[in-house]
Amino acid sequence: MELLDKLNSYKLPFAELLGLKFTAAAPERLVAEMTVRPELCTRPDILHGGAIMAFADTLGAAATVVNLEPGKGTTTIESKTNFVGPAPVGSTVVGETTPVHRGRRTMVWQTRITTREGKLVAVVTQTQMVL
Repeated sequence: MELLDKLNSYKLPFAELLGLKFTAAAPERLVAEMTVRPELCTRPDILHGGAIMAFADTLGAAATVVNLEPGKGTTTIESKTNFVGPAPVGSTVVGETTPVHRGRRTMVWQTRITTREGKLVAVVTQTQMVL
């Protein structure tokens, strides 16, 4: 089974709630998208910071899982978000996750979140512990 198909076949309840869909997958790069729906927004109808962080956290965790040795697990131990611009309701955001560090005990990922048109929404750096 291709890596992208495998990721999209996982039962990830929170990712499903967000509406996240993986669109590209390799050990050194994951891409996903999410439609900005009203229930994910704050006022005035822009994507909530928590939804942005949850979107990025899901990508970083998935990127770590793709790189784990058999029998290993992961959990997020640190995350930092720089909010740059809004994503209005009805738009689609795209998250691209790339490694900063892929080690035996931790992995660090950077996720750039943009609108489909390429406008930067946020940059998230997170550390995943390998369990």
